[in-house]
Amino acid sequence: MDPRYSAQDILLCDLCQTAALQSHCELCHVNLCIVCVGKHLSDSSKRHKVVPYKHRKSTPNVYYPKCPNHTQKHCELYCEKCDIPVCSTCVSSGKHKRHDLSDALKKLSSKRKYFEKDLQELEKTIFPIYEEIALDLNSKKENLEKHYGKLTTAVTKQGEDWHREINIIVNKQKSEIDEMKTKHLAALDKQEREIKQITSDVKKNIHDLRKILDSNNVSLTSGYKSRNAEFRRFPPKVNVLLPSFSPHQINTEQLHQMFGSLSALSITTEERAYTMKTSEAVSCPPVKPLLDELELITTIDTGYSLYSVTCLSDEEIWTCGDVQIMKLYNLQGKLLKSIKTKSGNIPRDIAVTMSGDLVYTDTDTGTVNIVRNKKIKEVIRLQGWEPYNVCSTSSGDLLVTMVSDEYEQTKVVRYSGSTETQTIQFDSEGRPLYSSGDYTKYISENRNLDICVADNGADAVVVVNQAGKLRFRYTGHPSTIKESFDPYGITTDSQSQILTSDCDNHCIHILDQDGQFLHYIDNCHIQYPWGLCVDTKDNLFVAELGRGKVKKIKYM
Repeated sequence: MDPRYSAQDILLCDLCQTAALQSHCELCHVNLCIVCVGKHLSDSSKRHKVVPYKHRKSTPNVYYPKCPNHTQKHCELYCEKCDIPVCSTCVSSGKHKRHDLSDALKKLSSKRKYFEKDLQELEKTIFPIYEEIALDLNSKKENLEKHYGKLTTAVTKQGEDWHREINIIVNKQKSEIDEMKTKHLAALDKQEREIKQITSDVKKNIHDLRKILDSNNVSLTSGYKSRNAEFRRFPPKVNVLLPSFSPHQINTEQLHQMFGSLSALSITTEERAYTMKTSEAVSCPPVKPLLDELELITTIDTGYSLYSVTCLSDEEIWTCGDVQIMKLYNLQGKLLKSIKTKSGNIPRDIAVTMSGDLVYTDTDTGTVNIVRNKKIKEVIRLQGWEPYNVCSTSSGDLLVTMVSDEYEQTKVVRYSGSTETQTIQFDSEGRPLYSSGDYTKYISENRNLDICVADNGADAVVVVNQAGKLRFRYTGHPSTIKESFDPYGITTDSQSQILTSDCDNHCIHILDQDGQFLHYIDNCHIQYPWGLCVDTKDNLFVAELGRGKVKKIKYM
């Protein structure tokens, strides 16, 4: 007897519902009496497989839910049109005639993949972004206190310099500051409450999905409705044009007009991109638009295959390539200085410090060296690791990309002098941020203090924030690219835009600080671009690998 039924149950034919069953169709999952077998086989549209009932294939009962309409039946089938589990009696009733049927367990398996995809997006993308939004709001509130505190101090100091009769003006403007601060804080608090509510909903949705996945219950899965599209509509970002105080010289005749004025508080919203900013300056440099027609200003022919270029000033550039000598050129192409590496090896990469000293990496000796007053000094010596690429940060630190001796691991290390102060190697899930193997990984610090690595082994630009937390990966833009994305050099400009060379496609990609593609630099006859740098005026210098030429390009 079928173990799903008790001893008191009478097993009847699913078609006539009167005669005792004798056979089972394994294709349709229908139980049949002797008379109904012939009727069932008369349907030649399907290749029925009728076997004696006791020889039918069995499947563990626990997976099949009971039929809500026929309590003695289990739903072994799934109606694709109605999108519900059904039993054999439901099928024989005619309600699902000509409907496509599938095995309930197979349907459950396919739905699990859909649920797992939703869960992965919620856990890996959507929920972390809301966490980033919450952190961003906290940071804004901290900056709010500092900024408004400075405003209050400035107004107070100005008031102390004036006579007693202007106190009423001082108090009035303090009141305006407090009112602006209250409005500003209220705007941030409002969005914070919204974020907390949505975050709570996301957590609940994650919990519900886990419950469905753990239950293996088809009935629960059929009622699930994805809210991911709703959660992807991230709230607009609150942009605040912070007020400022402009004090004036004391003029008792024009006391009220000359005391000073506060700029108006401006709170606006902006649609938030899929990736979040992790750091945001209170004041930003003036916006420079990208040029539609780029200008090739000059070309410097070095005569050797180039790896890197870095600006000593707006008029002088250091280069290094496939020789053991690093060379300094002016923009007219005149060789000003040549420095041979201490070991006689070819330098892997170069950078210029805030004080104007040249830094280079020597992979063969495992050292990072600095050239100061024509003397070369070893500042870092590695054991078990090889230094590849290097950049100098705004704080005077050095950021070095390095690989283990066996090329199995890659990391970024921050040095203050010779002291290691930070290691960046894994994401929040413990997975490697960067590819392994003998691949270049040029590095640059952005103006918002993000750390940007052009990971050629992963064909991606990997960007983390100052704390080393992954912000985004950029893997290319398909609009006009013929070959796969092939990043090498990387640099950033005054607008916190990221520029990376795409060697095989002979172009430069320009991204905003959040990884959104902005523009290609694909003219100026660029061939095999490798190293990149920008000067203080946001002119781009491109080192071409095989041709040995450095091109200065105006793109903003």
